[in-house]
Amino acid sequence: LRMGCIVKLLILPALFTPNLKNGRISIVHLFEVLQMVVNETHNQADLPPSEHIMLTNPWKSWRQRYQMFSRSGTEEELRDTITLSKNVIVQCIYVDVGTPSSCGSKFNGNKEDFPSVPYSYLDFNDGKCKTGSGHIENYHDIYQVYFLDLLDLALEKDYVRGKLAAYLNKLIDLGVAGFRVDACKHMWPGDLTNVYGRLKTLNTKWFPSGTKPFIYQEVIDLGGEPIKASEYYGLARVTEFKHSAKLGTVVRKWDGEKLSYLKNWGEGWGFMPSDRGLVFVDNHDNQRGHGAGGASVPTFWDSRLYKIVAGLMLAHPYGVTRVMSSYRWDRKNVNGKVIVIRMTGWALQAFLMDPLSYPINPDSTCGDNWVCEHRWRTFRNVVNGQPLSNWWDNGNNQIAFSHGSKGFIVINNDDCAKHMYICHTECIIGYGVKH
Repeated sequence: LRMGCIVKLLILPALFTPNLKNGRISIVHLFEVLQMVVNETHNQADLPPSEHIMLTNPWKSWRQRYQMFSRSGTEEELRDTITLSKNVIVQCIYVDVGTPSSCGSKFNGNKEDFPSVPYSYLDFNDGKCKTGSGHIENYHDIYQVYFLDLLDLALEKDYVRGKLAAYLNKLIDLGVAGFRVDACKHMWPGDLTNVYGRLKTLNTKWFPSGTKPFIYQEVIDLGGEPIKASEYYGLARVTEFKHSAKLGTVVRKWDGEKLSYLKNWGEGWGFMPSDRGLVFVDNHDNQRGHGAGGASVPTFWDSRLYKIVAGLMLAHPYGVTRVMSSYRWDRKNVNGKVIVIRMTGWALQAFLMDPLSYPINPDSTCGDNWVCEHRWRTFRNVVNGQPLSNWWDNGNNQIAFSHGSKGFIVINNDDCAKHMYICHTECIIGYGVKH
């Protein structure tokens, strides 16, 4: 519940800086695949570490956790994963589900009794949402934000803030590089600022002394709601969902949009400042037929469009980029409508089993229907720090630009070919494949 008073925001610049290895400038969204984190030790992961209650609704599994013991692994396995990976971003799941410091404890969620923390019913926001149903009835009322029946901690209480910070600090001690904070529009910026201000600097075993954790906050703001992303990007990085929706509209040529219009892409399109934004093509919600941006957002099911969009995002200097790492599954067509099976990283019949590891093909792609977009060749790392220059377009859907003298990209979303003459050696990417 979004409670409390609006306070002056504390600016914490260090929270905006991804703590990546040298030469790495993108985050990988490895959803529900702990073994992949172990195997891909040069990448970064986005995985919830906490214990969870058992839900029978399979597509809500990532909303269950509250301790570092889950079907994704134990605390020891998490520590081993971090040690192997050296530099990992671990997802910080819903702040309002509780964050105890021990594993395997007993609790009663229905009575809001979590003795191992401890939390009691006094630490939750029950009864504070003054609607007839107790849920959101008017999305233009910023006080009606009780979120999806989740237990809702009273984040304005100093005791609750301290418990949350202690949990995050334990993860920092284990060696994580930062956090993804989910559903931030359901929490007051002032409350989040207080929690962020209590976080330790990162473990000096892997990070320079004094390094603060990187934080990016999920705030869905496509316009039209009273809660704005701008309320949060003074605290830490914020997800820029307009990037996904607009880029999808452009490559689909909807509403008269063209690639040539992207010359001022980024802040020129009304996005948040580049040094505050985190951008991506899609997420796990979009892949399952729902999520912000709707049908405009391409996923790996739209292979050609997805490669164009992914290549453009990784070639453009706007924001910190996050790349999905996905898996295919059967989809059903019922009366002309595609029905997406909403599942996590393995088949529904194996819902309670450990995530499967994945095979690597001779060409370094993934097998067994793992998409592994994070292995697609790009040149973002190579051209990092070089200014975007030498823009060219044909007035429609063919564009090209360079990054100084280090890289040059050509994207053709027209139906006709284009011959270009280049005066020096570059890596040209078309449809996401290096030629």
